[in-house]
Parts: sequence; structure tokens; C-alpha cells
Amino acid sequence: MGIFSKIFSKEKKETLDKGLEKTKENIFSKLARAVVGKSKVDEEVLDNLEEVLITSDVGVDTTLKIIERIQERVERDKYVGTDELNGILKDEIAALLEENNSTDTEDFSLPEVDGPYVIMVVGVNGVGKTTTIGKLAAQYTRLGKKVYLGAADTFRAAAVEQLCIWGERVGCPVIKQKMGSDPASVAFDTLSSAKANGADVVIIDTAGRLHNKINLMNELSKIKQVMQKIIPNAPHDVMLVLDGSTGQNAFEQAKQFTKATEVSSLAITKLDGTAKGGVVIGISDQFKIPVRYIGVGEGIDHLQVFNKREFVDSLFK
Repeated sequence: MGIFSKIFSKEKKETLDKGLEKTKENIFSKLARAVVGKSKVDEEVLDNLEEVLITSDVGVDTTLKIIERIQERVERDKYVGTDELNGILKDEIAALLEENNSTDTEDFSLPEVDGPYVIMVVGVNGVGKTTTIGKLAAQYTRLGKKVYLGAADTFRAAAVEQLCIWGERVGCPVIKQKMGSDPASVAFDTLSSAKANGADVVIIDTAGRLHNKINLMNELSKIKQVMQKIIPNAPHDVMLVLDGSTGQNAFEQAKQFTKATEVSSLAITKLDGTAKGGVVIGISDQFKIPVRYIGVGEGIDHLQVFNKREFVDSLFK
């Protein structure tokens, strides 16, 4: 690793630490109350720990897995002091996340495909979907990639305008039509133009409506079918954007969208403004869908590639 890489990694880790500060403080204050007056991890401490994790938005199922792991460790080691609990939590959560069959990547590089790499971005309004697209476009452009954006959220004027602002800021074309146009038509135009002009990456924004799961499913399916007329394997990635600050509501959104379409990656945003960062642990574990990116601030560089080990280290160091 060169000097620049070391400096960049250090800055990235500092940004992650700062972005997760509220969640960390929340968990640690609850942990302190969970073990007060106790020197040994016993059933009462485990019951208290279960409450800590559930109220930190880790989720019930994932919490029970973590508690079971710690119980096994306590039984094996016979005596575990409460002063060891933080380190044990860190180890067991890291191990649990490692079992998710996704692998951590170090940067924003993408797989080589025949033609542009196509990402279709889904998620409800207000989760930071369009901002995430803009930040991704900026990262890919930095890598020397030619990026095209498709404004297929044709039901919300602000979404098209916001995407156009990001396009100007990043320096990449935005393909759009008039409001109320068929989203699949926008996707078709975007891929046609991108392919004709030798683009490397195409990112398609879609409408963030969960009004009716059947309608959502039909709309996303139509967009996919139309894109495949231009690029047979498109989209290569269906990325669901979730707002981490909504806690358990993010779980529900993930359930709805994974039923409506085949989601292949997750981006979890707004973790810096909330104490609900534990939701990343639960969602990563429960859905077995790779969490590819996390948002830990407003700047372009505050959208980070998710690294499980670094994330857990920032929460429990």
C-alpha cells in the first residue's frame, strides 16, 4: 500500500468513526447500564444485552443469533467478566457478518461486462436515492469511467431536477423526458445513448413509490425488460437504497422491495445523523444481500464502500 493509500484509508476510517459516533454513544451508554453492578456475564446481563441490541435497531432475529453466540462462549469459557463484553460483542458481530456470503471490496471498481455496466436504483422517496446516485457517479468519474444517468423517476419533478444538478456537478450526461413519461422509455433512451457513445457505467433512477406492490413489481419488471433489448444482461445490479435513520422501517422497506424485484445490493444512507446504525448489522444478516455502500455524511466522499470489519471496529473500539 502506497503513502497516498495509507493516508486515504486513515481519512476514510476517521470519517466512518465520526459518522457512527451517535450510534456508538447510544450503544455504549446502554451497555454501561446493562452491566452496572455486575462483574460476570450471567443470564441477567445477557437479558439486558438482548434489550440493548433490540433497542439499537439490530433486529430481533439477528439479536437472538448474537446472544446465542455469546451464551455458547460463556458456557465454554466458564467465566467471562463484564469488562470483556465489549470485545466479545465486537468479535461475535464481526463473525456473524463475515458469514454473509458477500465479500468486502476496497474501492468503487466494477466488474467487466460486455457494454456499459448498468445499475438500476430503487427505494422510496426521501431515502437519499438521487443523492446516492450522484455520489456514485462522482466516484466512477474519478476512476476515469464514462457515466450516463437516466432520470426514470418521471413522477417527481424534484427527482429529475436533482439528478440534472448532479449531472452538471459531476460532468456526466443525464437522459430525461417530460414529466409523466413512461419510465421504461427513459431507461431505453438512456441505454441506447450510453451504448452508442461508449459509456462505461449507466445508473437508472426509478420512482420511489410503495403505493401498491403489484404495480411496483410490474413497473420495475417492464423497465428491466426494455433495458434488456439494448443490453441483454441489464441491469447488472439492482441497488436498493435505505435510510438508516428510519431504523426498523428500513427493514420493512427491504422486505417490500425484495418481494417486488430481485435486489442484488444495498446502500444504507444517513447513518451520521442517527443513533440507529445498528440497523446495518441486522439488514446485512437478515437479507443476505451485500451492503455495498453506506452514507456517513453529506460530502461526496462520505458515501463509502461498506467494509464489515471496519464498520464493527468503529462501533465497538
